[in-house]
Amino acid sequence: MTAALNARLRFSALWVYGAGSLPLAWLLWKAGTGDLGPDPVKTLERELGLLALQFLVAALAVTPLRNLTGISLIRFRRALGVLAFTHAALHFAVWMALDLAFRWGEIGADIVKRPYITVGFAAFLVLVPLAVTSNNLSVRRIGAAAWKRLHRLTYPAALLAAVHFLWLVKAWPLEPMLYLGAVVTLLALRWRPQRRPVPA
Repeated sequence: MTAALNARLRFSALWVYGAGSLPLAWLLWKAGTGDLGPDPVKTLERELGLLALQFLVAALAVTPLRNLTGISLIRFRRALGVLAFTHAALHFAVWMALDLAFRWGEIGADIVKRPYITVGFAAFLVLVPLAVTSNNLSVRRIGAAAWKRLHRLTYPAALLAAVHFLWLVKAWPLEPMLYLGAVVTLLALRWRPQRRPVPA
């Protein structure tokens, strides 16, 4: 049953990129039609950040899903990571360009003085080397083992992004706490204590 299901899931990762771009296309269409509410820039900024976090959570879920069910979506994990970075970069760009209009002094001050922005900026910076090396050429150049170690930076990036979301809303509503809980749970599921050898 699991083998048959895995076989059906072996389609091109291009479909993941296509499907993953649909929420962005819908969001941009709403922006173009003026349907983003009374503060469209803040809405666009928030929705892009939320999509980035959702793709990070989806990427983190791939390995626990395989371990718990035998269903392997490993071949789609890279696409999910690239989609997460793309939306995070757009989130950051909207904040710089549309929210603060490239007022660099204010941008720098916010990054330094506002903890939730500091954490979000740190999450974005951690994602940059992962996005740059998300290709087969990088795997060959740095080696599979080193590439795998580098891409474990996804873990702190996801945790920082979830904390950024929680800290941003300030009122402690349920939604950001659920995302943080999901990230912590998925990270915990990856941790496996080493078994001690049984004495002879």
